[in-house]
Amino acid sequence: MGTPRFLDQALFADLAEKAAANPRQRQHHNFHAMEEPCHRMAVGLQPTTYIPPHRHLSADKAESLLVLKGRLGLLIFDEDGKVCDKRELVAGGDCIGVDLPPGVFHALVVLEPDSLLFECKAGPYRPVGEGEQPAWAPREGDPAAADYLAWMRSLFG
Repeated sequence: MGTPRFLDQALFADLAEKAAANPRQRQHHNFHAMEEPCHRMAVGLQPTTYIPPHRHLSADKAESLLVLKGRLGLLIFDEDGKVCDKRELVAGGDCIGVDLPPGVFHALVVLEPDSLLFECKAGPYRPVGEGEQPAWAPREGDPAAADYLAWMRSLFG
């Protein structure tokens, strides 16, 4: 039997610091073992991280996202890359999260430094596969990603 692990300010500060030092500007803290059927993680995020539009096609890959600290912008896209919906997810705000069904193209924009997200979805981990990354958005590491991130951010004022 394991011991309880807490989502506290010490964890939040550690993740914010590690995210700021990480070249990808984000840092995961897994509460699960990789073989567990339910993956639970806290993710520290900084504003310059690029989380490209993607979707999860497996029927068991719904995901729930809750903002524990800070502010994120969520974008929902149709098959052609048109924004269908957008919401600000704000810790302690009117909308703090989302439950995304499989097959929905989505992306996140970090709107406040040191933001923290809790994510839950079915394991095991699978990298984003064929048909899950759209042709209309640059991949992480692509030189066009910075301009695309700036455009996504501009949708939130």
